Amino acid sequence: MGDKGAMDKMKGKAKQKAGKVMGDERMKAEGRTDEAKGRAKSAMGDARDNAQGMKDSLKGKRS
Repeated sequence: MGDKGAMDKMKGKAKQKAGKVMGDERMKAEGRTDEAKGRAKSAMGDARDNAQGMKDSLKGKRS
C-alpha cells in the first residue's frame, strides 16, 4: 500500500511552481491546498496503519 497523499502532495507542489512561474496567485494557492490535503491523507493513513499494528500486536499477545 503506498502513500495515499503522495499524489496530492506532488500535484500541489507542481501547481505552486507553475503558479510562481506564471505569476498566478490563485494557482499557487490551489497548490498549497492540494499539498495540505496530501499531508492530511498521509497522516490519516499513518494513523490507520499504526492502529492496525497495535491491534495486531495485542491479538498476538492473547494467543
